[in-house]
Amino acid sequence: MNGRETVLDAIRGALSGVPGSESPDATPLSHGRRVDHAGPDVVGMFADRAAEYRATVVRVPPADVAEAVGRALARTGARSLVVPPGFPEGLVPEGPWSRLADVPPLSIGQLDEADAVITTVATAIAVTGTVTLDHGPGQGRRVLTLLPDQHICVVRADQIAPDVPEALRLLDPYRPLTLVSGPSATSDIELDRVEGVHGPRTLDIVVVVDA
Repeated sequence: MNGRETVLDAIRGALSGVPGSESPDATPLSHGRRVDHAGPDVVGMFADRAAEYRATVVRVPPADVAEAVGRALARTGARSLVVPPGFPEGLVPEGPWSRLADVPPLSIGQLDEADAVITTVATAIAVTGTVTLDHGPGQGRRVLTLLPDQHICVVRADQIAPDVPEALRLLDPYRPLTLVSGPSATSDIELDRVEGVHGPRTLDIVVVVDA
């Protein structure tokens, strides 16, 4: 039995007790309470899970966000920072790095030479340590977060959903969505982990919490 036959056999087995007259559209949705897998400390779980993916996560009050971003840029020695349209001006720190605005759109070459990009997020997911972009204001085009070597995300605590279903409920399915769980990495070649092949090799997450 090949792989295809194995999968189809499993599907047939799962459907063996379903009446032939039943259809998916006729099956009522369950409105019972879902199990909450995140627990009471949603922010703490998000920080822990994101760190497991080798992201650097810091939690700061609103007044310290720009300083935290500056520390992240200084740590990697960034010399240029891409700031997408709509990103809050007060969160962009002053420093030795040049600022690149994506208006008019930067070329692929300019983005490839940029050291870092900073964005807000649409939402984040605690149980998976994932940040989600819908590329609205403050997040920019998808390519902005794929070419620079460092991606800095600013996440408000109230944007962190406990689990995937809740996060998806908050997102617009008609927008282009990018889900990021840690720095870009692959283990395709001899199972050796290589970071930065398909996107930023460094992911910094600044979680904004109440002081």
